[in-house]
Amino acid sequence: MMYNPVKGYRMMRMLQVLICLVFLTWLDFHSAAAESAAPESSDSPGLRLLEDIQTVITNLAESAKPSVVNLTPLSGAGKGRELSHERVPNSSGSGSGIIIDPDGHIITNNHVIGDATEIEVRFSDKSKLIAQVVGKDLDTDLAVLKVTADHPLPSARFGDSSAVRVGQWVLAVGNPFGLDRTVTLGVVSGIGRENINLSRYENFIQTDASINPGNSGGPLFNLRGEIIGINTAIINFAQGIGFAIPSNMAKQVIQQLLTQGRVTRGWLGVGIQPLTAELARKFGVNEGEGVLVNEVFEKDPAAAAGIKPGDILTRIDGTVIDTPNRLSRVVAGLLPGATIQVEIVRDQQRLALDVALVERRDQVVTTSLPQARAEVKLGLDVQDLTPGLAEKFKLRESRGALITKVEPGSLAQSEGLHEGDLIKEVNRVDVGSVGEFSSAISKVRRGETVLLRVLRESRAFYVVLKSIDP
Repeated sequence: MMYNPVKGYRMMRMLQVLICLVFLTWLDFHSAAAESAAPESSDSPGLRLLEDIQTVITNLAESAKPSVVNLTPLSGAGKGRELSHERVPNSSGSGSGIIIDPDGHIITNNHVIGDATEIEVRFSDKSKLIAQVVGKDLDTDLAVLKVTADHPLPSARFGDSSAVRVGQWVLAVGNPFGLDRTVTLGVVSGIGRENINLSRYENFIQTDASINPGNSGGPLFNLRGEIIGINTAIINFAQGIGFAIPSNMAKQVIQQLLTQGRVTRGWLGVGIQPLTAELARKFGVNEGEGVLVNEVFEKDPAAAAGIKPGDILTRIDGTVIDTPNRLSRVVAGLLPGATIQVEIVRDQQRLALDVALVERRDQVVTTSLPQARAEVKLGLDVQDLTPGLAEKFKLRESRGALITKVEPGSLAQSEGLHEGDLIKEVNRVDVGSVGEFSSAISKVRRGETVLLRVLRESRAFYVVLKSIDP
């Protein structure tokens, strides 16, 4: 019989309820003796406990709902309270938002408002206003709106998302499928979720509180009524898996959007890739101990500080760096002009370097190739780089061993190498010609691995060929 994930999830929730009921029954039984001398009461201790918990949840829901709004992107020009607008035909559709101060600032997801400059805001009392876009940040999928009202608006306060723990109760409020201010209760299922491919900087809170289309941009509350996340996405084929942007990340973005209308981020100036088991062995470190620097951009902060390709970057200002995503997120959270301490491992020696950050440019800094497991021949041909070939393959280099052919089914192909890639290093030794490449390869014995540093157009990366036949 095929497993049904929806039924499985419902059975799990029913089991949780049954466990609670069993516990309360046990509590009633063991408190019976203490109750025997007291006057009869229709309320058992277990029931009173449940009602106390229920009261906390209902009070939270009642206090939270007024600050949650329904948002619809509009076209046309609005005048005050007159809503003569039309809904944008190709807009992202309605979503949710949360009022963060009495003055009428609202935070939501960038994908909720799309390219619209004006958004219809519907409040809990059914009144409507037109909001203007203050600023938005595509990299975190956040946007700030502003409405002007003739009275202070109900608002919610932010909590500290760094204090969020797996298993704690949370409340999600939003407008799924047009159902205004729907409240769902759940727990935090995970923290620090990344590689979901929803935005550039990911550090999501995962929750099983029901989040559906229309919830995007709405708040995730803790039991104190504090915003600990902005609900942003669900996994369509799974039930009980939703993601929220941590409040601390949101606060940092909001502050910059309110003060300067855009977000500026620090820039280190390196290309990076994950430190796999094969790469870790070649560099003499532990897997996941840091991230591998595969490129250092000229005249950027890392280059000025002395960071080199092949360095393993392990910490920034004491913060452990174990994935490319974490490095990008940590550096982006720092302001241009800040001086940071970067800890690296170079030739198995640990170094600490001071780096003065500049403002981030729009460049992709992570390169990753598929891993191969088959042990086959190298399977590639190389030739000296010429000016004509450099122009053809968009290479800003004058020396190197250019790959001119990759055999189908070879190790080189399975590792992602292809024609036009320029080999710059073999086992940490620079190669500027076919002769130097051949010399370096000749020193590798049968069955050994070889570490290549490869340049593809303007991006460099490392790759390990696990077995060669020289």
